[in-house]
Amino acid sequence: MQTPQTLMGLPLFMFIIFFLSSLNVSWAGRTTQNSIGEENPFTAKASLIRYWNKKISNNLTKPSFLLSKASPLNAVESSYLTKLAGDIIALSSHLQSFCSSANLFCFPDLIATLEKHSSSVNFACYLDKNFTNYGTSQLGGTDSFKNYSDNVNLPVNSFRRYSRDSNKHNDKFANYGPSGNVVDQSFSSYGDGAIAGSGEFKNYNELVNVPDLRFTSYETEATGRKQSFSTYTEETNSGSETFVNYGKKGNGVPTDFSNYGNGSNVIGSSFNSYGDSGNTANDSFTSYAFNSNNPTNDFRNYGENGNAGTDKFSSYRDQANVGADSFQSYAKGSNSAKVEFANYGNTFNEGTDKFKGYGKGSIGDSVGFKIYGVNNTFSDYSKIGIVFSKYKNQNPQSNSKSAQATKNRWVEPGKFFRESMLKQGTLMAMPDIKDKMPKRSFLPRSIASKLPFSTSQISELKQIFHAAENSSMEKILQNTLQECEREPSRGETKRCVGSVEDMIDFTVSVLGKDVVVRSTESVKGSKMDVMIGTVKGINGGRITKSVSCHQSLFPYLVYYCHSVPKVRVYEADILDAKTKVKINHGVAICHIDTSAWSPTHGAFLALGSAPGRIEVCHWIFENDMTWATSD
Repeated sequence: MQTPQTLMGLPLFMFIIFFLSSLNVSWAGRTTQNSIGEENPFTAKASLIRYWNKKISNNLTKPSFLLSKASPLNAVESSYLTKLAGDIIALSSHLQSFCSSANLFCFPDLIATLEKHSSSVNFACYLDKNFTNYGTSQLGGTDSFKNYSDNVNLPVNSFRRYSRDSNKHNDKFANYGPSGNVVDQSFSSYGDGAIAGSGEFKNYNELVNVPDLRFTSYETEATGRKQSFSTYTEETNSGSETFVNYGKKGNGVPTDFSNYGNGSNVIGSSFNSYGDSGNTANDSFTSYAFNSNNPTNDFRNYGENGNAGTDKFSSYRDQANVGADSFQSYAKGSNSAKVEFANYGNTFNEGTDKFKGYGKGSIGDSVGFKIYGVNNTFSDYSKIGIVFSKYKNQNPQSNSKSAQATKNRWVEPGKFFRESMLKQGTLMAMPDIKDKMPKRSFLPRSIASKLPFSTSQISELKQIFHAAENSSMEKILQNTLQECEREPSRGETKRCVGSVEDMIDFTVSVLGKDVVVRSTESVKGSKMDVMIGTVKGINGGRITKSVSCHQSLFPYLVYYCHSVPKVRVYEADILDAKTKVKINHGVAICHIDTSAWSPTHGAFLALGSAPGRIEVCHWIFENDMTWATSD
């Protein structure tokens, strides 16, 4: 018979904690299971409340929206994982249970799906499949995917060896992965060696947030197989798209991209070894990155050593805002290629374009540029066969009203506004203030303090969270760590925090012990016209100090907290514009000094003007917050 010291393999003190935290028993005169509304003293939430009372001097009500983010781990789980956190290998081997019990954001470890299907399959309402060796050597038939991963949070899909060496086989993806959040999609060895047939993507990852899309070894050595992308990642936010070895050594492979990245925000596209050594390739990009904000496009080894190919870019980055394009080794060493750029880079705010090694060493190529934009450089390009037509070295902002109307499309209405709008009776647009981050909790401080958190320790973090090289998780880890390690801007005091206790410590160090945290009450009114009700200026509406905290994307909750000079903080009732009934209670912050902001900041796109010339206000979005001293 087991003794208490060995029961369940736990030390005696841990068993006692487990026993008390699991039953309705009394502890110092308090019940542990909330039978009379009191808190279990062993929970992370109870520990946080005790720390709050110790560090913050006032007795104001603690906000439930912040307390709810405390770790859900019970005392035994927390003790066990605290010990495990000191051993990277051990913690990595328990990742999925760690993520589940601690309510973290982790990608699943995909297991290969070896399902076999007939020659023609119609998939509807399909998601989260890792297809391995799908449709290999398939003869004829059509595979159709409809409503694939629709409206899914954290969709992870992988297709490997898809339609490889197939003959006259057709693939159709309709409405693939729309409205997803933190999307991870990969196609490896897609259509390689295929003969004839076609592949079609429609409505691909539309309206998604933070996508990481990877096409690797796509249509390599294929023959006469048509590929079409329509509405590719339209109106997406952040993230990246990578095409590697696309159409390499293909023979007569026509590829058509329509509405590629239109209306997207801060999207990076990378095309490497695109159409390399292809024969009579025909690639067409129509409406590429149109009306997008700060796109980054990198084309390397595009059409290199191709034979008699045709590449067309129509309406390339037209009406986009800033951004950067790099074309290196474009059509290098090609034979009798025809390359056309029409309406290239006609941006409203200048971007940066670099063309290097363009048409170098080619024979008999015909390259034409029409309506070519501003601020562009050409380096090391062929002096023979390249024609520049209608080169526009002028700033299209000459018509300021037209330019401003176009700029306004890049920034959601109401995202930024002037301080004068915070007056009772004002009608204004409310942006979408809904939190689009994955739902997560903080880790207990005892665990978070043991985990690596620096770019110098990225390899250990990758091991813990199963982040493969160039994977979505690796990029997420790197981006947040780099932002946390960035030098503060002028006048800014900043810190990234992985627990509410750390947040309290930073806030108190900046503002003192008499502080209050505020956030907008709900998301009601989002994307609607609303009316401003009663307005209250915090600290009498005077310029004050505050600490604002914004979520960062990381496996556990991490907030980027910072204090910037010269701000005013307001609370305001938000009313339905028609009924005048209160629907929300908002918190807004107004930055009085914008002199250190970038001229291309979205606020100046939306409101006009420039750094230092105007103040800029914005709402505190769901699950973000601002701290200030109490009145």
